[in-house]
Amino acid sequence: MKTFVIGDIHGRRAQLQLLLELIPRDANEDMLVLLGDYVDRGADAPGTVAAVLKLCQENSAHIRCLRGNHEQMLLDFADHGAPLWLHAAVGSECTIEQYTGRPLSIRSAEDIEALRQNFVESVPLEHFEFFRGLPLYYEDDYAIYVHAGLAEGKHPRDTDPRQLLWARDMEFFKHYTGKPCVFGHTPTPLLPLLGRLGRHGLYISHSAIGIDTGYTYVSPLSCLQLPDCMLYQSFADGHTATYHLTAFMPEPLRAMQKKCAPALQPQAEL
Repeated sequence: MKTFVIGDIHGRRAQLQLLLELIPRDANEDMLVLLGDYVDRGADAPGTVAAVLKLCQENSAHIRCLRGNHEQMLLDFADHGAPLWLHAAVGSECTIEQYTGRPLSIRSAEDIEALRQNFVESVPLEHFEFFRGLPLYYEDDYAIYVHAGLAEGKHPRDTDPRQLLWARDMEFFKHYTGKPCVFGHTPTPLLPLLGRLGRHGLYISHSAIGIDTGYTYVSPLSCLQLPDCMLYQSFADGHTATYHLTAFMPEPLRAMQKKCAPALQPQAEL
């Protein structure tokens, strides 16, 4: 079994579809892991969520969708009126307009409550159920998968959910050496330079692997295949790229490959 991990999608339904068509995944054997942040900023958050839900319904045993901080902010707003999701830097105005059909317009506290009620009424119930049911991490033989990062010396099951959803910890980025951990949340151009060597756009330092390769018109949506360390990318203009990561590979990843990859190779004829 191989694992295919996709970073923060942010409403880029077309890029997600192109990426899913590109990766050589056996839907009955291989695992697909999505690291969260399905909504905000992109052109089609509702369509992205619907597409991911369809994937889950068709093959729930071989897909794991994690919760991102953007899903958490959406739920906090819908359930409690928490205003953080409405900050201009979040990109929620795209999601709000796409679900409600109305542009974001707030002039008073009363407008926030009216917006909340309209939003809750506009989002399909199955989308809310999807957001609420998303786990915070996944683990297999190859790696640990989280949205944002790990607390020092702690397994995700023993970690504060806020750390898994929100952390931007330089100690983790630079010095984490436990079981390989694949994460998103922090765009790789904002991560330490030393881990960004190579032209593929990923971040790899010791056991930390960042695959949120950014959100601009020219940013790729990225999928990492383990244990082979193949990288697949789709772009907004419709082109794709594929890399086999071999240079600047830290020892923890090489050790994982040595342990796991031979089992994936066909046996030689006797």
